[in-house]
Amino acid sequence: MPSKLANSSSLNDSSRCRHRTPNGRCCMSAVDPTGTLCFDHARLAQKGRDAANLAAALAGELTEFKSAVQINDFLSRLLLLLAQNRISPRRAAVLAYITNQLLRTLSAIDRENNPPFGPDGESAICPSIEIDLPRPNREHLDHSQN
Repeated sequence: MPSKLANSSSLNDSSRCRHRTPNGRCCMSAVDPTGTLCFDHARLAQKGRDAANLAAALAGELTEFKSAVQINDFLSRLLLLLAQNRISPRRAAVLAYITNQLLRTLSAIDRENNPPFGPDGESAICPSIEIDLPRPNREHLDHSQN
């Protein structure tokens, strides 16, 4: 029994990680600079802060991706983050693929909002061309050859 008491007192040690789990408090030693989290929980916390910083760096003031200019701006920022090694190539590839899909839908949205046919059924893209030329005079032709 004395060993259990020693273990329980060591579990309440102030140098222990302060992360709370569903089973209670983490039992690892705190090793981060603030002395509050173990290595694993400090890494997870840093990863969350990095993700928030990346979101701000990528999207910036962009709230919608409804124009090619906005998508180009996003892709430019993505390229810079990749070049600075602040984002993994795999994550950058996924984000580039998604923005490619967004870019491809812009023309479909434009066609939907501006249909190719006007209200009178005429094509708005290729209007019909009417040639107003006089017909040839065929009266002088000899009809006896028929």
